[in-house]
Amino acid sequence: MTFNPLQEKGIPIERQFRNWSELNVQPYRKDDVHPYTRCRAILANGIEVEAVLFSHTMARNTLDPDVKRMLALTRRVEAQQQKAVNWLLPGDETTLEVTIGYEQVAVDLTAWVAQNEPDPYLRQVYEFGLLEDFDHLYRYANLLEMLEGKQAQALVDDLTEITPGRPTIFEHRDPRDEIRRPMPGMAAHPQSVLNALTVMSAEQQTMNYYMTIGNRFVEPIARSLYAEIGMIEEQHVSHYESILDPGMTLLHNLVLHEYNECWIYWSLMQDEQDPRIRALYELHLNMELEHLRIAGELMKQVERREPQEVIPGPFVAPLSFQENRAYVRSVLKAQVDLTAQESMFVPVNSLQPDHRYFDYQRAVNNGWVPSEAVIQQAVEVNGTDYRHELLGENPVPGLQRERNGATTTYAEKVKPAQAA
Repeated sequence: MTFNPLQEKGIPIERQFRNWSELNVQPYRKDDVHPYTRCRAILANGIEVEAVLFSHTMARNTLDPDVKRMLALTRRVEAQQQKAVNWLLPGDETTLEVTIGYEQVAVDLTAWVAQNEPDPYLRQVYEFGLLEDFDHLYRYANLLEMLEGKQAQALVDDLTEITPGRPTIFEHRDPRDEIRRPMPGMAAHPQSVLNALTVMSAEQQTMNYYMTIGNRFVEPIARSLYAEIGMIEEQHVSHYESILDPGMTLLHNLVLHEYNECWIYWSLMQDEQDPRIRALYELHLNMELEHLRIAGELMKQVERREPQEVIPGPFVAPLSFQENRAYVRSVLKAQVDLTAQESMFVPVNSLQPDHRYFDYQRAVNNGWVPSEAVIQQAVEVNGTDYRHELLGENPVPGLQRERNGATTTYAEKVKPAQAA
């Protein structure tokens, strides 16, 4: 199954604007929605937010008024697309329920990307981030049960497990150790480019979401947990954006963004079972085909390059949301103790006592850590933490639930004495 967006005709840009009723789309019913329908809507929103933000950044760094006008034209449509896909989420879904959806996106999207990444180093980049988002899902699921009396299983179904990942307390690293090696420009595999743009956009939107809604809670534990995990999401954006090729021109980046959007909507259409939502994705694909054509024309006019020189043409395989339970467990078992040292990933116990990782740990984890406290409070309230383990106990012995209901012992087992 292939699809070449360079050979498909989209909707003329003048016919792409919609009225307010069309933008105020009917949301899905939260009690009936398939978990991956929610995930696809959240991903589409992240892709459109990145499109709008990148277009604004490009406009601020462009002298040519004609290019600015064309960016403004397509950007207005992108902004409408963002409203349409984001408005699929219903107002009766609580902030925490939406958060569980965001973290299910992070887990299963990143797991798919890692398994479909041709570059070994980039695959490691994704697997490293995967374990951290997997732990976030566990922390928020416990908060959901404590504050709302709801179990996250009802939201993720049996598609995604809920159990500790790399504990959030150990994810906090010196910012200088969040920068990865960029992919090799034009020599990068086309799938690597699509993967990087997609995951970076999704993580950026998660960062945006937590920055915006984390202070809407009354409960101190909730406000604190969103602040802590929100800081990790900023780390993740640094982590993923640094693998992009920094040598590309703005127009080259614009073409890649439009190409990626075409791939996303083409992919979402393949699996979406709700005919109304599938039709929305198909409409947006047909709009993006025109945006890609316009970006290609700008590249030809300004840089005297053909878009075929920078994008490969046909899509070979669609991105797909699917269960990755066994795969996530295998990564967790093999890589739970990794941390970052500049662009490399190393076992935390290989760091020297004076490494800046421990300095940063002491600074931010001084006295009290929300991601640990939420589990401790869950145990106090419910007698045990909340988990949804479908394949047996957690594969990491130190992360298995203790028989007396106490919190996990992983922290004490791996924390070097110097970081205490």
